[in-house]
Amino acid sequence: MPAAQHHDPLTPHLIGSSVWHDRMLHEAGIPVFDTPLVSVGGGLGSFTLVDVLRICGAPTSSVRVLSNSDTPWQTWEYLTRVSQLPPHERIRSDAGARPDNIWGSPSYALHEAWRDKSPKLLWQVLAEPLLTDFFSPRAATVFATVKREADRIAYWDMLVRGQVRMVRRRAGGGYLTLLTPPAGTGPARRVAFRSRYVHLAVGYPGLKFLEDLQCFREKYDDYHRVVNAYEPHEHVYESLKSRPGTVVVRGAGIVASRVLQRLMDDRERYGLQTQIVHLFRTFVTGPHGPSPWMRREGGDGWAYQAFTFPKSAFGGQLKAQFRRVQGEERASLYKAVGGTTTPKLRRWQEQMRQGRAGGWYHPLQATVHKVEPTPDGRLASFTSSANGMSGHYVSDFIIDCTGLEADMPEHRVLADLLEHGGARRNGAGRLAVGESFEVTGTENGDGVLYASGAATAGNHFPAVDSFLGMQTAALDIAADLARRGFCARLTSARSVGQWLRWATGRPPA
Repeated sequence: MPAAQHHDPLTPHLIGSSVWHDRMLHEAGIPVFDTPLVSVGGGLGSFTLVDVLRICGAPTSSVRVLSNSDTPWQTWEYLTRVSQLPPHERIRSDAGARPDNIWGSPSYALHEAWRDKSPKLLWQVLAEPLLTDFFSPRAATVFATVKREADRIAYWDMLVRGQVRMVRRRAGGGYLTLLTPPAGTGPARRVAFRSRYVHLAVGYPGLKFLEDLQCFREKYDDYHRVVNAYEPHEHVYESLKSRPGTVVVRGAGIVASRVLQRLMDDRERYGLQTQIVHLFRTFVTGPHGPSPWMRREGGDGWAYQAFTFPKSAFGGQLKAQFRRVQGEERASLYKAVGGTTTPKLRRWQEQMRQGRAGGWYHPLQATVHKVEPTPDGRLASFTSSANGMSGHYVSDFIIDCTGLEADMPEHRVLADLLEHGGARRNGAGRLAVGESFEVTGTENGDGVLYASGAATAGNHFPAVDSFLGMQTAALDIAADLARRGFCARLTSARSVGQWLRWATGRPPA
């Protein structure tokens, strides 16, 4: 291979410059492509914004989505599958929260009832949550409907594959977004997109491990017995089918509840003898909250809530309150109404009751200090409890269900934005954004950089990391872009007309 092909045009001079001139890229031999708006990420956050912009009349030629994913649902599908939410299972989302349908009508409940010819689903929505569990759609339904909408809006014409390296301010206004194309797709090692607007929807930086478990994995090079629920770990369940074993589960959110249900389902389905030790750092014994007006149900260690945030956070008093408060007051409010929760589902509750009565499910409050291997090749979790008592629990596997890493420096693009782009942190440690989701401090001439999704948690809108949250951000961003002349306003007349086009499968116009 010629030596020139090994040369990386991303020079130290470019890396160290917070503002790029067009001539710098020309001198480095980096091809530059022009497009009015670039969305970085290519997941459901990017898809939702692009969908709204197409509904608002933006042509496909004015938008490019830069992503290392083949489809908008690829990352989300992977995370749901490995965390024990395969396509046939129901996710934690409201019936009206449809990424493919900003109007939410017909709801997922009506969609599935019509498709499956099941009036039972309509009854579930009418009777929730007093007589039935909250309705939530199957993961497969979300995948299928998003694909249909992606086809309708010609999403694939806007998708550019590759890994985004950084977004830098451009001299004269706007931004330059540097992309590394997939290997073998062309002679250029780097390409740049010159745009007036940039949208970031990059999701979570990566997996979050508890410190003692990370130390164990690194010290003993053991990634088989100590696993994260968000990484492939099917081998744990397969091993338990072949011989009796004990599993320590850590965490108290939706993923922990899904992992527990999988262990309990397998125990019942295959007649297994699996023992489950569930370690809670905080053990909830009943209803709790900072005030009589902010209380959620709880018990048996869990904090129960149907969705990630109370419904009023999506469009009620809580949403209005978040917009009014600022700084530390907003951060305190976010901490009070957020936190780790899970839905209270009847089937899973009965399984836990049976497990406690049968002596094979052991929920305990404890803090783990370290994990060490035992002489017989198992794992010992050394703990202390609230009353000062110490102990240890021996298991064959440990499943960490504590969540995803959300610290911005762990993400290359966000870290670069903090260092060179003028971005600032909010009280929750995420990107500070304005009411149109413009990233504070990153404006450049007539250019605007927007962000949505998990990276913007803790601002004026709390439920950003949800289907409805992504749609709220997309609508606010689109409204701001309409004021700047990028697309048409979503008036009542346009909304009705575009819904009719959506219902009949015709492209936006």
